[in-house]
Amino acid sequence: MPETTAYLYVLDTMADWEPGFLISELNSGRYFARPGTRIPVRTVGLTPDPVTTMGGLRLTPDLTLDALHPGDAAVLILPGGDTWLDPVHDPVLAKAAEFLDSGVPVAAICGATMALANAGMLDERRHTSNHLGALQAACHGYSGAENFTGEAAECDGDLITASGMAPIEFARAVLDRIGVLAPDTLDAWYRLYTLREESAYLDLMKSLPQPVGAAGHSG
Repeated sequence: MPETTAYLYVLDTMADWEPGFLISELNSGRYFARPGTRIPVRTVGLTPDPVTTMGGLRLTPDLTLDALHPGDAAVLILPGGDTWLDPVHDPVLAKAAEFLDSGVPVAAICGATMALANAGMLDERRHTSNHLGALQAACHGYSGAENFTGEAAECDGDLITASGMAPIEFARAVLDRIGVLAPDTLDAWYRLYTLREESAYLDLMKSLPQPVGAAGHSG
């Protein structure tokens, strides 16, 4: 089976922390149900020029949007940022629609959900975001209030959305949708990072098909 890739769209003002839990697990594969497998993460930009994240990190995209295709993709990740309602991001919204049409998951958090809402892409799908009132006030192309759930993270088919306050729930929803962690592993992983219980870590280790080394520690 060919290796698939997780693509992370990077933009100026990107909220560094929002995709962090997710991309760490995808890229390392440390808790995957199939030992020795992983989903490498590659960054995608509108242009080849570096972007600066909200945390001040300078990232040079691995590829540009015009070179991005759903054929080898496991997921397209759209992190939050302060500029999502700028029309400059319209090309990535079109790319997201292409991915969804191709049956490839698209995962959006925080400001990215507002861009999808403004483009009318959430009107017919169950979704969440930071706040319904903010979607209605800022996203003039949005008319999907009846499908807003208010959950920390929501999955409707191939579309995953999340509040910016819920990076762990975002990661869990995407990992669940992709199905790379066994259900009991994912449950223990989530409990570890939300409840911070020793028993959750022990359950996580016991759930794995083979013991992980020191690199597989929770961080």
